Amino acid sequence: MYHLKYVLFLLTGFFLGGSTQFATAQSKRDSNKIIKQVASKGPIVTVYTSSQAGDRLTRKANVQFTLNTDLSESAITVDERTVFQRIEGFGATFNEAGMISIRYLNPKGQNYVFKSLFDSVQGAGFTLMKSPIAACDFASAGPWYTYNQTKDDTLMKHFSIERDLAPNGLITYIKKAKKFGNFEIESPMDFAPDWMYYSLKAGEKHIKPEYYPALARYYSKYIQMYAANGVTINYLNLFNESNNTWYSNVTYKEIGKMIKDYVAPKLEADGLTTKIQFGESSTRPEAIEKFPAGLDDAEVRKYVHSLTVHGYDWDKFSTLTELHNRYPELPIWQTEVCYAFGPNVNNIPPNGPTKMPVYVFEDGEFWGNMIINDMKNWVSAWIYWNMVLDENGGPWLISTEHGDPDKNYQQPVVIINKKTKKVTYTGLYYYLSHFSRFVRPGAYRINCTGGSKKLNFVGFKNSNGTIVLNVINNDVASDCKIVWNNEMIIQKLQAHSITTFKWKNSE
Repeated sequence: MYHLKYVLFLLTGFFLGGSTQFATAQSKRDSNKIIKQVASKGPIVTVYTSSQAGDRLTRKANVQFTLNTDLSESAITVDERTVFQRIEGFGATFNEAGMISIRYLNPKGQNYVFKSLFDSVQGAGFTLMKSPIAACDFASAGPWYTYNQTKDDTLMKHFSIERDLAPNGLITYIKKAKKFGNFEIESPMDFAPDWMYYSLKAGEKHIKPEYYPALARYYSKYIQMYAANGVTINYLNLFNESNNTWYSNVTYKEIGKMIKDYVAPKLEADGLTTKIQFGESSTRPEAIEKFPAGLDDAEVRKYVHSLTVHGYDWDKFSTLTELHNRYPELPIWQTEVCYAFGPNVNNIPPNGPTKMPVYVFEDGEFWGNMIINDMKNWVSAWIYWNMVLDENGGPWLISTEHGDPDKNYQQPVVIINKKTKKVTYTGLYYYLSHFSRFVRPGAYRINCTGGSKKLNFVGFKNSNGTIVLNVINNDVASDCKIVWNNEMIIQKLQAHSITTFKWKNSE
């Protein structure tokens, strides 16, 4: 190392016009030594934490990679040279219930909520959203509806999206959100117009084949009318949680036939570029069980952009790897999950909460682990269900014949109390934000190994070259060693926390 006296001597010689005799062989060797020592330090790492102790996306002191000289501790090893699936984005769902709840706030308060959800610098930076086609259980601004209630109007002359243009409508909601960020939209449908079904009795909620052309026209009209009103629908899913008892009973084999023989040709004929998705299964295992009936037809697969599943099994993540191995060319999206609890509904994991909504920050740990486990099993996009609800976990739509029960209390990302106007950003909001803000569309999951049982972690490389490592500590505070490119950092992880590490290869 240089001695301070020697450094001052060199500098004095320079500023006093000293001769070049100081540039001796010894000084050159010393200078090279300094350069090598500086070069041995790696990139600066920015650190953000949300924790049980009170941090909320809090920027911590930077750390810097140094040579890996500590071989005694178990470490998380990050290797961005090995990549897996491409990441499309993270987000939640536009429903009328959310717009109703947001409108209880004054304009300034409304803007703050939208900014906290869609701003990529100061908010969650959501980039991938869901918007149902017509009514679902949280289409709460009026009675159950479709865009064409006129029986046998197969040419869709009476097709109308008027309700979606209302103050609490979906288009109004989406366009307000667009002022604060950029995102794409995927759209599934619970029910087609009633007149297209054999009946709404259990087991008879199948579309009559003679209405397949009309249904294809219905989807095309929806996409075109939204576009005419400033909203692009990027992805279309024919049915939501189909081939079950509660919504449409349409089988996946028939969905495949609708796609290849009717919907895809109709969208192409109308000059639409909306991508078609396949699925919206209610659980992960249901996807590998039921999708092959339609997807094993190669003619169907060539029209399918991606596969979509829901998370209501709660923890059967490995079935997604099975799905990926069977159809490796088709990305997998997790497009709906939430808590739902009431006298007529029970979507709660084992040992989960029994009162909605849940305010405690600690609940976010459950969701954060779910996101990581989905990502480690080939999920390319992760979308939660209701983005915003009121203090009762509502309001909800009641239409029992369409599978929409009363007292359907659910958990949102953001809770707005319509009486007090208080806005609560849930633990889910913070854990999800550690992904949506820092892992941007076009990133790839990268190889991360090691660690300990109490840590759950996953890494990504963004298209701009930044590396992101998200680490959840499911236990007491402890040190975490991260090794990358033969360099290391050691960071204290707070108890029950999520920490984002972000850096860029200086080379």
